[in-house]
Amino acid sequence: MQKTISAGAAATDITPPTPQFLYGYPHVERISTGVHDPLLSSALFLSDGQNRVLLIANDVIFISKALAQRVRSRIREKTGIPETSILIAATHTHSGPVTVDYISNASDPLVPPADRDYLDFLQDRIVEAALNAVKNEQPAQIGLALADSSGIGTNRHHPGGPADPQTPVLLLRSKRNGQNLACLLVCSMHPTVLHEDSTLISADFPGQTRKILQKQVLGADCPLLHFTGPAGNQSPRHVIRGTTFAEAERLGGILAAAVTRSLDQMAFFAQAVLASRSHAIDLPRRPIPTLESAHKALQQSIQVFKRIQEQKASPQEIRTAECDIFGAEETLTLARAAEENRLEAIYQSCLPAEIQLVQIGPWNFIAWPGEFFVEYALAVKKQCKNTFVISLANGELQGYIVTPEAVENGYYEAGNALFAPQSGQLFIAETMHLLNTIGDKSPCRGQREQTD
Repeated sequence: MQKTISAGAAATDITPPTPQFLYGYPHVERISTGVHDPLLSSALFLSDGQNRVLLIANDVIFISKALAQRVRSRIREKTGIPETSILIAATHTHSGPVTVDYISNASDPLVPPADRDYLDFLQDRIVEAALNAVKNEQPAQIGLALADSSGIGTNRHHPGGPADPQTPVLLLRSKRNGQNLACLLVCSMHPTVLHEDSTLISADFPGQTRKILQKQVLGADCPLLHFTGPAGNQSPRHVIRGTTFAEAERLGGILAAAVTRSLDQMAFFAQAVLASRSHAIDLPRRPIPTLESAHKALQQSIQVFKRIQEQKASPQEIRTAECDIFGAEETLTLARAAEENRLEAIYQSCLPAEIQLVQIGPWNFIAWPGEFFVEYALAVKKQCKNTFVISLANGELQGYIVTPEAVENGYYEAGNALFAPQSGQLFIAETMHLLNTIGDKSPCRGQREQTD
């Protein structure tokens, strides 16, 4: 039964107060020298008087499972909101601090461990954003629309390959005065316009989208929650004209314009169904190659890279080949860790993996940890209308969840994966099961029968 909705939102600054190693590109000593734009934790609270949910987007590269658990526990203690009704995700900017110790980077002497003082600071600020969002609760109306984010990136291996430019946009406004309270979007694109030559802290193009929307449409006090959908094989690589802040602003402007157009078509309602559920699953582990075979694969990747350079290939092709070397290096690191029996603790740090469902009116948001190839989200959407996957949520998986084709083709993302490609199909199957627990109003009923 639909019920009257109330909502509150807030944002806190999570920009590091001290210089930090900017994480996301290997073999580069990249210490921050300043701040181009702030990193934020943006929270949205929703209630129908009985069910309550919190969604929190954070401008960092990863949120570990341990950090998510600590934050959820603190919020539950203060508010009574169940931990399974709290969604905490990372935007995945590559111009922010280290927040997770990644096993596949263990052999890179330039990448430091995560700064524990910053992690404590981050935890406190996320909790603060959440509590302020709850405190700001007021009667609200919800608007829903779909935007088209075409133009901000493509499949990074094949520009015409699988991609998902469909971007759900949710807007909350005050029932009292019509003021915008919060805006939420899910965009399946890596925020990697900025590269290793930049030493300024930044939220990348999502931060520019926020800046433009707040200035032109939403209002300065309206938090924008940018969630990153499955984008493991999605990148701006083939559309950018440079790795500059001006280019981040250009792509942010494309997304902001798409969101603005969607708002013009938006209808608002004051009643909706709210629900949340969570399910934990184990994952099949990837067979880790021997040290000998990993060494051989690395040498082959280096040879391919040199050949492509000699052929004077495009910058995009050269970058892809360079990333394949990184993947081969990470496989070698994993092979060494496996030989030294260091992997089990890493598996335990991110398992079991959580699938979370947050239902807001006719829309369903599915939260998956880690980085997924976009094909898995497309499969969910094909089976279940109005359902959108948020990645990098409530934890991480120490690598990508790739497709079998990525393994066959030797793509870089397959090089640092800890879990087998079958994990993606498992996430799809368990997500369908979770969606069908909604009852007769499940958006998957009937539609699945037609597609099966």
